[in-house]
Amino acid sequence: MSRYKIAWMPGDGVGNDVMEAARIVLDALKLDAEYIHGDIGWEFWKTEGNPLPDRTIEMMKKTDCALFGAITSKPKDEAAKELAPALRDKGLVYFSPIVRLRQEFDLYVNMRPCKAFSGNPLNYRDDIDLIIFRENTEGMYAGVEFHPVDTELKQVMAAHNPKMKRFMNVPDNEIAISTRIITKKGADRIIRAAFEYAKTAGKKSVTLVEKPNVLRETGGMMTRSARAVAAEYPGIELWETNIDAMCMWLVKNPQNYGVLVAENLFGDIISDLSAQLVGGLGFASSASTGDNYAVFEPTHGSAPKYAGQYKVNSMAMLLSVKLMLDYLKETDMASRLESAISEVIREEKVRTYDMGGSNTSLEVAKAVTEKL
Repeated sequence: MSRYKIAWMPGDGVGNDVMEAARIVLDALKLDAEYIHGDIGWEFWKTEGNPLPDRTIEMMKKTDCALFGAITSKPKDEAAKELAPALRDKGLVYFSPIVRLRQEFDLYVNMRPCKAFSGNPLNYRDDIDLIIFRENTEGMYAGVEFHPVDTELKQVMAAHNPKMKRFMNVPDNEIAISTRIITKKGADRIIRAAFEYAKTAGKKSVTLVEKPNVLRETGGMMTRSARAVAAEYPGIELWETNIDAMCMWLVKNPQNYGVLVAENLFGDIISDLSAQLVGGLGFASSASTGDNYAVFEPTHGSAPKYAGQYKVNSMAMLLSVKLMLDYLKETDMASRLESAISEVIREEKVRTYDMGGSNTSLEVAKAVTEKL
């Protein structure tokens, strides 16, 4: 019997390509695991009206963690048009399976390392080594949205906030509302996770990325929480900055930052910006973790036009495998894998098209295994 059970979910498009690369490396590492396939993605939305079937959720509950490839997501109207004809009149509404996974398993920490590996021609600077803690279940991605907005809802909102009154005469179908929901529990635990990491990794500061001068209530709650949690970690300094300023400082002085923490949307923004500083999404790994489960995935999309061509950079997937090994406390394997990845990049011999080379996703994985 295998030591670990891992939900294996390639998803859509190039997710299948990079997961194949991941398996090459995992087999070379001889991880004692059973990989259990899980249905997820656009095809299941089109044919079943559910991109994350209940059977997949139930399967995941019997595993230690999940490794995931990529997902195709489209706006609500486009998604509805692609449903099988028999499903179009059933009132089905597309909802991101990844967001649902995060909420279903309470994967409140989305951790995104952004490290510049020596020899990568795409590095903005060679001394960047930062990590972003993005709250994963609340914020602007909580999914509490409204369109159209009827008179009753407008009246309720106006009764509690006079600033809503100027929208009262806007026709119901010409107004849409997305809510940004921050709870004290949600703020406290993501900020504490960032400080705990900083403490373990020997980092001297944690930077809160917010906008409390405009988003006074939700931003205010994040800021109050950060200051309260920071008081429990006297050896770690709390820096506070606005999201717009943070984007500027990341381009100007990214080497000055080690640990950043933010709510869902702001964390998403700075994660992609930071990823580009160290080579782009082809190097962007992520771990979505909670108290009892975790999902590991590269942060690039499904890139349907490249599906099956093994063209995309599989480093992000392999770095996600490294994060999974850390989570499973297979620290020696994780260290060996990162060293092998670093050596392949440093040698500048095997490179995918984004790095100016012509090697495939699988050739990258095989080069990494040779260094193990």
